[in-house]
Amino acid sequence: MIKSKAVLVLLLGWLIPGLGHFSIKKYTKGAIFLGSIALMILLGFLMEGRVYSFETQNPLTILAFFSDLGNGLFYFLTRWLGGGLGNLKSPTFEFGTAYIAGAGLLNYLVALDAFDIAMGRKK
Repeated sequence: MIKSKAVLVLLLGWLIPGLGHFSIKKYTKGAIFLGSIALMILLGFLMEGRVYSFETQNPLTILAFFSDLGNGLFYFLTRWLGGGLGNLKSPTFEFGTAYIAGAGLLNYLVALDAFDIAMGRKK
């Protein structure tokens, strides 16, 4: 049986990296996850990486969109503010894009970890 609190923890953890852990009083883990994922996103932006929107022309673009969507609130703020367009001419473009996508994928795992703790499957 899935607990409603665990689902809330999952959503909070996805929305803001580490917030799911903060909500279940795992402050050290939450701070480490927030710092790590935020740093990956920041480095990705500094390397002029791209944040993908949902586009159906290319299946790989759809996968990139779901990777970036894993960044939760950071993704929505970036799209709303018109950032994350990337600079294809930059030599660090691919690395920056990979950092942003990697941060999103890592945040999915972090949110699932908080969900497992809230469900009592982990400590």
